[in-house]
Amino acid sequence: MFFSKKKLLSTAIILTLSTAIFTGCGDEQAQQQPQSTKQQVKVMKVVQRDTPISSEYAGHLVGTDEVKVQSKVSGNVVEKFVVGGQFVQAGQLLFKIDDRQYQSQVMAAKASLAQAEINFQNAQIDLQRDEMLFKENAIAEQTVTTQAALVKAYDAAVGAAEANLKLAMENLADTEIYAPMPGQLGVDDVAIGTFVGAGTTTLVTIGSLDPIFAQFSISENEYLKFMTVQAMQSQHNPMHVTITLSDGREYPYEGRVVETDRELANNTGSLIMKAIFPNPGGVLMPGMFARVKLSGETIPNAILVPQRAVQQLLDKSFVMCVGSDGKSIAKPVELAQQVGSYYVVTSGVTAQDTIVVEGLTNLREGVELALTEVTAGEMGFTLANITTPYQTETINRATSNNPNAPGNINQ
Repeated sequence: MFFSKKKLLSTAIILTLSTAIFTGCGDEQAQQQPQSTKQQVKVMKVVQRDTPISSEYAGHLVGTDEVKVQSKVSGNVVEKFVVGGQFVQAGQLLFKIDDRQYQSQVMAAKASLAQAEINFQNAQIDLQRDEMLFKENAIAEQTVTTQAALVKAYDAAVGAAEANLKLAMENLADTEIYAPMPGQLGVDDVAIGTFVGAGTTTLVTIGSLDPIFAQFSISENEYLKFMTVQAMQSQHNPMHVTITLSDGREYPYEGRVVETDRELANNTGSLIMKAIFPNPGGVLMPGMFARVKLSGETIPNAILVPQRAVQQLLDKSFVMCVGSDGKSIAKPVELAQQVGSYYVVTSGVTAQDTIVVEGLTNLREGVELALTEVTAGEMGFTLANITTPYQTETINRATSNNPNAPGNINQ
């Protein structure tokens, strides 16, 4: 029994020593294996190139000409020759007002004119007779003078009667309402039987759709910049104006800025501008939303960094660069315009710098980096959909992550 216990104790000691030996060997092997502490990141070179920039503004479409068609005479609408939404030509008959009272007025005016003409003719005959009697000293001079004045009065009465007849005939003609311009009618047209007041009731609204205005507002700083760019442009390199519709499609025709308000709005400090666009197919309609883009300015040799590479700390912006020792180094940068997926940088980095574009989470300065170089195309960076630093509207950039979009940089 004693022998057995002694044997078991010896066996336990041997197993313990063996475990310690093997464990020690494992720790030594683990210490001999190098542990990787480098952080995996994706990097790319800072981009330097001539960069066209443009500005986008929220706007809406308005008709170049819009007229509220009203009647010059009062009465009930008895005939209607059009329907709301119809395209009409200038001079096309639209409505007919009840003209019975106006026909009566014409008849009365004609009768008054005839009576005035008869009175004038009789007065002239009497004047001629009185002048002959005066030569024979048969009547006093005062009689002739009085008759001459009466002739002038009747002559004036004839003129007044003629004017009344002309007015009555114009009123009669105005019972027929014609289109003052070519365009499309609104759906606010009145129904037959409606009583309309002269100069107060709108029978229908008519507007011209080709061409059409895109109206938008810009800030004071943007206006000053716009005028500077305009002054620098030549006829061979004009300011380009395009619009994008609410469904994301870019309208195929370019426009031009033709109207600028004379003062800034007091409540917003913005200035209203209008650009005119051809609309041959009638696709554009007043009231539609449109994003207006002004382009034509180019920044030579601009330094560009991807927006996703820029980090913010308080009021400072910085990017993580790859140092000469392969470690991360933070560099503060000054940002200007947003250009698609990029920022234009005015200071802080150069075209020789390599920056981290992916793997920035928890990345600190001084960390050794395991680099994977990528291109702008692989990351989906693009120069499309350009904005300015003063832009106040949020623009939906549907193509900002499309490497095949126009303006894409493939480094």
